[in-house]
Amino acid sequence: MLQHFDPRNRDLIVNINGRLVHRDEAGVSPFDSVVQGGDAVWEGLRLYDGRIFRLTEHLDRLRDSARALAFTQVPAHEQIIAELRRTLAANDMRDGVHIRLTLTRGVKITSGMDPRLNQAGPTLIVLAEFKAPVYGQQGLSLVTSSLRRFPPDCLDPKIHHNNMLQSIMAKIEANVAGADDSVMLDPRGFVAETNATNLFLVRGGRLATPRAVACPEGITRAAVLELCVANGIPHDVCDLSLTDFYRADEAFCTGTMGELAPIASIDGRPIGAPGEWPVTRRLVGLFAGITATTGYRVID
Repeated sequence: MLQHFDPRNRDLIVNINGRLVHRDEAGVSPFDSVVQGGDAVWEGLRLYDGRIFRLTEHLDRLRDSARALAFTQVPAHEQIIAELRRTLAANDMRDGVHIRLTLTRGVKITSGMDPRLNQAGPTLIVLAEFKAPVYGQQGLSLVTSSLRRFPPDCLDPKIHHNNMLQSIMAKIEANVAGADDSVMLDPRGFVAETNATNLFLVRGGRLATPRAVACPEGITRAAVLELCVANGIPHDVCDLSLTDFYRADEAFCTGTMGELAPIASIDGRPIGAPGEWPVTRRLVGLFAGITATTGYRVID
């Protein structure tokens, strides 16, 4: 699973602090916190027929993450939505779009770690691309990473931050193994998530997903759990081991970038019969239903 360049993105207009510029001319200061230390928070958004799915929830998480990192300034939701609209209009975008929204602490007066050096900011970056869900429906192959996800007392995953070296290193392990992504465990040995997505399994018709202890409180994950409640699908949120996944009837991952994608194998062990994942397929359909009918209107 490797993303490819979409020619429609050749002349993208990027929004940096309200300035709309061509992708080849876009940039942030070398004194910006995101360059200096990955000191920023971010959200991935998806546009469906002029509506951004769960936009308010994403912006709430962005604000909560920034507050947890003691940002002194956070733009109001209305300001961010206005910049989203300007960016989408500048690129003539309406559907099939993924948006990377980044908020940095801002620009420092000199290089250094101390947030007191940030005397201009924050920096808001809106990067919208034509991008279909990055995972197919044929079934992903996963391997277990040697890296462990941080628990809350190290770096709380509730903070949706830009310091993503753990994920990058786990992805490198998956690449070397010839797999699509890596499963990451928490320090206790329970499954946390992949390097990029939340995880679910199905056994005996019952759904289960790891507790959000060492993984983010995924917004797509929350939508799936709501679909379970609305459609009478039994489910649990609990600690799950690798063995639980190895012996599962089905497994799938969730996230804004890839929506819902079935998993075909973990560490060489097939998950269910090839291509036969009835609960996963049902949830894929239910999720498509809510993305097609709900969301925050940003393009008329």
